[in-house]
Amino acid sequence: MSADETPLDEETEDRIEHPVSAEAERETRLTPAEAVESMRIRVPVRGNRKLRTLIERVNADKQLKAWWHVSNVNAVVRMEINDHSWVHIQIVTNIALKLLRQLEKHGVHPSVVTDYGMTNDDAEIVVTLTALTHCVGMAVHRDRHEDWSLFLAEPKMRELLDGIYDEPELTVIASEVLQGITSHRADGQPLALEAGILRVADALDMAKGRSRIPFERGSVSIHSLSAAAIEDVMIKDGDTRPILIEILMNNSSGLYQVDGLLKAKLKGSGLEPYVEVLAHIDTEAEKVLVPVYRLET
Repeated sequence: MSADETPLDEETEDRIEHPVSAEAERETRLTPAEAVESMRIRVPVRGNRKLRTLIERVNADKQLKAWWHVSNVNAVVRMEINDHSWVHIQIVTNIALKLLRQLEKHGVHPSVVTDYGMTNDDAEIVVTLTALTHCVGMAVHRDRHEDWSLFLAEPKMRELLDGIYDEPELTVIASEVLQGITSHRADGQPLALEAGILRVADALDMAKGRSRIPFERGSVSIHSLSAAAIEDVMIKDGDTRPILIEILMNNSSGLYQVDGLLKAKLKGSGLEPYVEVLAHIDTEAEKVLVPVYRLET
């Protein structure tokens, strides 16, 4: 049975499709062994043998999974910010692959193809590995976590890719992944299409209250309100561009996530010519997120 055909239990399936902060917090209370045991990354490999082998190795790697667990403890318990669990990794990985394949479908070639004469399968390895390791540095600290991710990811990816690539291709793949990791920071400047894809994919993990933890704990701000307003994110064929990102909101405050956060990540990503963004709301069903707001001075 291939990596993308392995069935998940109903609870894990629901956790991926409808992630909520309560589950992110529950996982932080598990022992490390319990937390790692429940993790399983699942992506559609679509005949990419290199990707299938990589995912199988990732799912057997307890060190990588332990970094995801510690990252989530730091984020959810110690800092009370949004979910950084393995589910965040799962979602970003699948979004990144979807964006890459949408671009390939419309004739937009990845950088490893145009610059190194490699293949689309190799580009999928770059995008997947970047997504899997982009925030492992949160296990060290939130401050400069991109730098800590670089430090941890470089030897780990060489271990995961052993036998899949030989030199010098191994170093090319590793270098492209490291670029994607460092470029997802706020002021990142991706040089490769694959790095830009990760930057945008990371920002698109916003559906179903992915950042609601501060809001549910009573921290009312434009950040928490707008996060709670995002219902769904869909990636489709665009009318005028290869990719349409359609964002469904339950409250107009969600526009902050779109215009204030997603826009910043999309700008400079290299994906601007290929992406159109549409955000809309069913005004008849608009939720009142805060009935009364008292200004504390």
